[in-house]
Amino acid sequence: MEKTKLGVSVGIFGAFLYVAALFGGYIAITLLAGYVLLMESNEWLKKTAVKAVATLACFSFLSLLIGLIPDAVEVVTGVFNVFFNFFGKSIYPSVINTIFSVISQIISFLKDLVFAALIYKALNQGTVKLPVIDKLIDKYI
Repeated sequence: MEKTKLGVSVGIFGAFLYVAALFGGYIAITLLAGYVLLMESNEWLKKTAVKAVATLACFSFLSLLIGLIPDAVEVVTGVFNVFFNFFGKSIYPSVINTIFSVISQIISFLKDLVFAALIYKALNQGTVKLPVIDKLIDKYI
């Protein structure tokens, strides 16, 4: 079993990278991934560090896009409400906010599932195939 320069097995450190990405956020995973990329020589561990950062970034970007839609609808609704208030009427987009809130919760649940699977597979130096992320990592690393 190969060990890191810290004396921890590579698989456990890889799982720790995913745990740090899930629970620690960007600061924790950036520090750990920076250490791995600068100090460690194991190729699997380097790809794992980059994959943890990329996966976290993809879920954050997806959450951002989903969060923008209700905000855009609210702005458009506000513009129309200015017109409709002239006639004593108004529009309330509460159904749209509820739908996108549910979608946001589903994305959060999927993020937890994906990271749980990645943590489990990393213990044996395996991985879960995430096509878009794996393609980018293979292309640039």
